[in-house]
Amino acid sequence: MSDQKRLKVTEVEDVAVVEFKDRKILDDVQIQEIGQEFNDLVEVDKRRSILLNFSHVEFLSSSALGKLISLDKQVKQQDGHLKMSNIRPEIMEVFAITRLNKLFDIKDDVPDALAAFRG
Repeated sequence: MSDQKRLKVTEVEDVAVVEFKDRKILDDVQIQEIGQEFNDLVEVDKRRSILLNFSHVEFLSSSALGKLISLDKQVKQQDGHLKMSNIRPEIMEVFAITRLNKLFDIKDDVPDALAAFRG
């Protein structure tokens, strides 16, 4: 697995469970690094089932949303599945305003999301 500075990746069955190491995802350099790590997950590590766990994330900038959209497209192009879980209400509100809650497959918590990969 490639070296991860911004993301912690663990394996649960055949799902890459990704936790963000940063609580605030606001800085452009940080967001570029996250984007590169997302790209490596799909292109280098050939991950097809990815769960983004937002339990540590308190703030997310609009440019970080762009990286999430790009990751979603990349995963779908590889016939993979991207799910998200543990999103705080404030961030969920942003997803709702931007209608990203319709694009992304969002579950309440990690067990729900993992079950959805199997179901």
